Amino acid sequence: MQVEQSAVLDALKVVRDPDLGRDIVSLGFVKDLQIDQGRVAFTIELTTPACPVKDQLRDQARAAVLQLPGVADVTVQMSARVREAVGGEGGRTPLPGVKNVIAVGAGKGGVGKTTVAVNLAIALAKCGSKVGIIDGDIYGPNVPIMLGMRTQLTTDGQKMLPAEKYGLQVISMGFLTGDDAPIIWRGPMLHGALQQFFREARWVGLDYLVVDLPPGTGDVALSLSQTVPVAGAIVVTTPQQVSLADSRRAVAMYKKLNIPPLGIVENMSYFVCPNCAHESDIFGHGGGEKMAAELGVPFLGRVPLYQPIREGGDNGVPLMISEPESPAARALMAAAERTAAQVSIASYNRPTIPLTVVR
Repeated sequence: MQVEQSAVLDALKVVRDPDLGRDIVSLGFVKDLQIDQGRVAFTIELTTPACPVKDQLRDQARAAVLQLPGVADVTVQMSARVREAVGGEGGRTPLPGVKNVIAVGAGKGGVGKTTVAVNLAIALAKCGSKVGIIDGDIYGPNVPIMLGMRTQLTTDGQKMLPAEKYGLQVISMGFLTGDDAPIIWRGPMLHGALQQFFREARWVGLDYLVVDLPPGTGDVALSLSQTVPVAGAIVVTTPQQVSLADSRRAVAMYKKLNIPPLGIVENMSYFVCPNCAHESDIFGHGGGEKMAAELGVPFLGRVPLYQPIREGGDNGVPLMISEPESPAARALMAAAERTAAQVSIASYNRPTIPLTVVR
């Protein structure tokens, strides 16, 4: 009995992407469909390698096609092609070599923003994405320390060449100044530095460019919004009230700057005693998730207070490298997968946000 392509595609319509809320056929995920008598083969091309349900989608698709009369065997290959979440809206020209810019910020310092940014970037890279990171915290460029990098930027005669470590393309002000040299700049100089990092660097084939912003609601975030299209922003907070209050301001700032909040990460969420395994809510409990619900922003997850996270940042070996199977690393991986999902959703929805003039 001959199996028809139309019958296979109809069967695959029961498989739905949980984030996009549509079936994989209407989304155009089914590629290279081939039928050889009773053997069916096709590829499911997802919107990110970091999809947490890709195995589930593969198994559902295979089971759906196997139910068709005349089908004896089904081979499903999984692939991914990351889409751009935003174009050149607002007069901002997309970056050559970069599909999506993701900002990571915080309303206040001391919440582990850079630690989260670095580990999220590595997590996305470990999933198979091409990832870069810009150390946009001009006053306190700590990304090189956390990645264990001591280098100077080089050029190809035309553009700066990002350094590379742990699968990341990296640019930081820390590569241009001494360890103890203070950065004492006004707004226009900050804007110029960011312009150089974005426009005068040779970014190559990046799915995601993570930008570690300084804490607060200052010049760098404003410059970012005016320089490049940004897929969205992650806000890092702790559960304590003073951090949550500042995080609300950060979310409001991103919305005002037409940067969609991708979600909130609650860092230092709880502490697990290494001796008795008792969980202690040192900084409070559930504040980040409650705030996300109140603001209508996705909650990306909780990261525990875990000593090796701090040690890895100090030693230049982030937790996603040193202990990738630890509960804290799994929490960071889950946050990275949810971030990728939010970027994918934005790439299909592309909401029209009224342009706000910031004075």
